[in-house]
Amino acid sequence: MQKVNARDVGYLKDALALAKQARGRTFPNPMVGAVIVKNGRIIGRGYHHKIGAPHAEVDALKAAAGKARGATLYINLEPCSHWGKTPPCVDAIIRAKIKGVVCCMRDPNPQVSGAGIRRLRRAGIEVSMGGCSAEAEVLNEGFLFFHRNRRPFVAIKFAASLDGKIATRSGDSRWITNERARGYARALRGHYQAILVGINTVLRDDPHLGTRKKGRRDPLRIVLDSRLRIPLTARVLRDENILLITTKRANSKKKRLLAGREIEVVEMGSRINVKALMRELYRREIISVLVEGGGDVLGSFVDARCVDKVYAFLAPILIGGETAKSAVGGKGSSSIRQALRLTRVERKIFSDNILVSGHPSKK
Repeated sequence: MQKVNARDVGYLKDALALAKQARGRTFPNPMVGAVIVKNGRIIGRGYHHKIGAPHAEVDALKAAAGKARGATLYINLEPCSHWGKTPPCVDAIIRAKIKGVVCCMRDPNPQVSGAGIRRLRRAGIEVSMGGCSAEAEVLNEGFLFFHRNRRPFVAIKFAASLDGKIATRSGDSRWITNERARGYARALRGHYQAILVGINTVLRDDPHLGTRKKGRRDPLRIVLDSRLRIPLTARVLRDENILLITTKRANSKKKRLLAGREIEVVEMGSRINVKALMRELYRREIISVLVEGGGDVLGSFVDARCVDKVYAFLAPILIGGETAKSAVGGKGSSSIRQALRLTRVERKIFSDNILVSGHPSKK
């Protein structure tokens, strides 16, 4: 296996840039881009546009228009070797007489996981790996986590005052953060396969929970509602792209009415348990979830240690009050050492607002 050189890295960066163009449209598949190079010239570019569409390799081979024999394929993830909604990509690569494949990393999906690389090598195609692997990890962090850990990647998001409040004692929360910060927060929804809130958020704010981008499918909306108190006029019930999680305490009449509108309701026993919910979402191939609140819901995920990324939007105001709602509820940590501590911390500035994001330490 040859080492990846500086020229290879340049082509891999091109592939990564192509892959990003499909953000939010490939779930539960990863974002993948491909570049085909022959005699030092790019002869084909492609990416996986959306779920069900041809994969990046096939898209790039089509662009190469039959000229790929003896060329090198650059791609950010190991080519697939199994049938899904489309045929195995390794078959197309072998048929095209590609000479070499350079990819950033192996695919952790058990249906692939090295099998694609082995098939290519058995066909006499040289495979090199490892360039831009850190960038490739960041691009598909939800997909990679899902297959390595057998549960969805969970990010939590909240907007709070400097003293950690998400609403005043009377429940007023509009608006803590400024318009630029709120716009960025809405855009984050497009990075996740599902958006999750609790019923109190629905009752208080009647949120839309969509990306509001024309031509872009909204993430799946998940509402935790143990007694099915959700109003039938709630905006989150505008179509069937919603999953209601409830318990055996659910209002039976409401359940029948929702079924009549083809809205799926999942009953989870006597209470909603976060880890049981994660197993259910894993079974449904929901690879990533953005949890938006409220405080009790956020706290339940923190208490269950089911948090893989945090987005905290902070505004330069002090709300105060013991009864004002805190950003993160739940039981909380009994000691500072047990507190959820972020690593890989990043900051973004939106005028006088700041976003602090990071990944919880696994220690």
